[in-house]
Amino acid sequence: MKSILGTLKLTQVQARVLDVKASSQLSPYLEMCALRLSANVSYAHASDDIAVLTGIAVSAKTQQRLIHRQSFSPPLVEEAVTQMSVDGGNIRVLTPELKGQPCPWRGYKAIRINGDGVGVACYQEHESLCLWVRTLLFATILYCLGDGHPGIWKLYWQMLLPTPQQQILDWFHLIENLHKVGGSIKRLEQAETLLWQGKVDETLDLFASLKMHQAQRFCQYLREHQNRIVNYDYYQAEGIPIGSGAVESLVKQIDRRTKISGAQWKEEHIPKVLAHRCAYLNRQLQPIFLSQM
Repeated sequence: MKSILGTLKLTQVQARVLDVKASSQLSPYLEMCALRLSANVSYAHASDDIAVLTGIAVSAKTQQRLIHRQSFSPPLVEEAVTQMSVDGGNIRVLTPELKGQPCPWRGYKAIRINGDGVGVACYQEHESLCLWVRTLLFATILYCLGDGHPGIWKLYWQMLLPTPQQQILDWFHLIENLHKVGGSIKRLEQAETLLWQGKVDETLDLFASLKMHQAQRFCQYLREHQNRIVNYDYYQAEGIPIGSGAVESLVKQIDRRTKISGAQWKEEHIPKVLAHRCAYLNRQLQPIFLSQM
């Protein structure tokens, strides 16, 4: 740990009072500040900000090592879970073996509970995500939301949820797919009215005579998700969620850190990077005196 004026040396008594860990040169409070800053900006920019705000130099490499030394625990949830939404995001993976080729984008999954409540994200291996979900306390019925991607509903199946659930296809994703059919505006309006009331069979009848690929593809989509297409009119009136916008917002907030200009991540570092960003978004990176306020 260096100040902008030179090296700072702590006595053993000072280190004990500041609760500085063995082999660490950062106080717990300075560590927390560094973790909060690097959860939002690049390690290099976090280093610059620490220097300006505290007069202490904490290099970008030190910032990165600090992240990977942490154990970011999943958030604690004390209230009963009534709703859960799942979505996927993408992160760019650094692959040195692909010299001269663009780094690939690979997927991760994110879960958010009780609307705008806490959220977690997991890269590739989803078992840890499922294990966390199984620790939660559920209400007598759980509303599970997502768009039409099959990976989302497969993840719900892998969770082995212990409570009765109603799966709900995101209304806005449903209508987006409807309008990809094109053709008669009157027919599309009729279909939207029927789907708003959860009438899948009547909607299928509207497109039964159409031979174009878009219409047949939409009909197959309706059949695949028929049990997830609910009476959206009734659900909205009852205050039951009909969209997965909360988890989509979480993915966008994660991406604000992971997709900053030029960001590429070693695959083995991605789980910790996601856990770090989620810990910040869940307000887990709070100094003790602030968390008690």
